[in-house]
Amino acid sequence: MKKTTLSVLLLITLMFITNFIVSDAASAPNPVLDTTGKMVRAGFNYLVVPVRKDLGAELGLAFIGTQVCPLGIGPRLNPNDGILPVIFSPVNSRKGVIRESTDLNVEFLETYTICKHLSNVWRLDRYNPQEEDHHVITNGGVRGNPGRDTIANWFKIVKYGAGYKFLFCPSVCNYCEVICKNVGILVQNNGQALLALSNEPLEVVFKKM
Repeated sequence: MKKTTLSVLLLITLMFITNFIVSDAASAPNPVLDTTGKMVRAGFNYLVVPVRKDLGAELGLAFIGTQVCPLGIGPRLNPNDGILPVIFSPVNSRKGVIRESTDLNVEFLETYTICKHLSNVWRLDRYNPQEEDHHVITNGGVRGNPGRDTIANWFKIVKYGAGYKFLFCPSVCNYCEVICKNVGILVQNNGQALLALSNEPLEVVFKKM
């Protein structure tokens, strides 16, 4: 009798765990996929490649106008410039798969040391919900520590067209006033496109290194 009761309890427990896992997987946002159709994972190296080939190659560092610092981010125009892969770090560091519409940090693996306070982590320049003109830069970016002090460092990846787009609409601070806007491009006079908040998003794909 005891064996039967134990077996029933074990069966109920297994059914509960299975239902919980299935339910959790079903409620999770879709995973972001790379160019081979595989799931994009935290900590792995990827190139961020614009779908529009006329803009240039994969994303890297770029000067904003004539100023040296801070450095902006844009498609690589010079083929002699080194490639800069990125890694993604989700707000929940225990999650290994990058999922759509979830807060994450984007970080270059290598950067130049020309600018003081240069960071590898993407962030919004001069974050102010009342302003319209915001470039995406690397100066002062911080990975992790979600909250008011790091609100400018969080982006989301959203399905768009045949690829994806970056969205700035952080959910890491419940009481903060935030901007919700696509990450698109501003083209400078020299032809260099720079990442900036825009009504028109930049469509990109992710190529695993």
